[in-house]
Amino acid sequence: MGIFLNVILPIIAVFGAGYILQRIRLLDVKSIASMSIYIFLPALVFTQLYEATFDKSYTILLVFAFFLLIMMILLNKILRHIFKWSQSVESASILTSAFMNAGNYGVPVILFAIGDEALPYAVFFMVIQTIFMNAFGVYYASRDKSGYKRALITILKLPATYAVVFAFILQNIAWEIPESVYSTLSMLGGAAIPIMMVMLGMQLASITSIKFNWQVIISGLSIRMIISPLLAFGFIQLLHVDPVIGAVILIVAAMPSAATTTMYAIEFDTEPDLVSSITLVTTLFSIISVTLLLNVIT
Repeated sequence: MGIFLNVILPIIAVFGAGYILQRIRLLDVKSIASMSIYIFLPALVFTQLYEATFDKSYTILLVFAFFLLIMMILLNKILRHIFKWSQSVESASILTSAFMNAGNYGVPVILFAIGDEALPYAVFFMVIQTIFMNAFGVYYASRDKSGYKRALITILKLPATYAVVFAFILQNIAWEIPESVYSTLSMLGGAAIPIMMVMLGMQLASITSIKFNWQVIISGLSIRMIISPLLAFGFIQLLHVDPVIGAVILIVAAMPSAATTTMYAIEFDTEPDLVSSITLVTTLFSIISVTLLLNVIT
């Protein structure tokens, strides 16, 4: 109960604030998302990675991200063959099971449950996941509509990608960022996490229609919320990773579907009602599942 009251409940309360605000005022979520993506998130990514010491832990996170993505896609391919899904249904299932909410949800959970020492790793994984989502996610959402080209353009427009590059370069050259500049970036980065949390609530409140195809929903829920953490556990046991990295891997693997995938599904007309349904169900289920996982980890 302590984990729920001290970690999950405060996070859910912030999500709830965004949800209620959106229901009352009906704000433009895309504008707020753009503000987060182009201002606050790059500042958070840069400051966290600029101060970090890059070691093999970051390589492990990168390998795990590729491993999990490949496994999620393969599982969905198998399910498509078994259940005779159409390509659009398969794409919807991949969007909601292969791409977890490592940013809006995963970063605050890791920060509150593990502490500041895990935050750079959580932010790094969030960047990887965002790049994957803007590459493979856009491709699967739009593979009938020049998916590869659209995915590449989306990645090149992603400021967080350049924030990682600049953080790595400036770490390795004999030049210090002026204090006035860095303090500004730190201030902007400090606002990123609460804004992302409020934004998730607003995104969930913006879901206007759902489609309860229970076969696909249960399949997506099982892959995202059960199989994914089990694969993460096996990965950790196989490589004998550091406990902090292991905790980060387990938590991000147990995150619900990324709310951003709903926007992709709407934009490219890839079963948007179904994607919205799976996102909503996995997010609600995560209140219980993430609480249980954190009790085991801590």
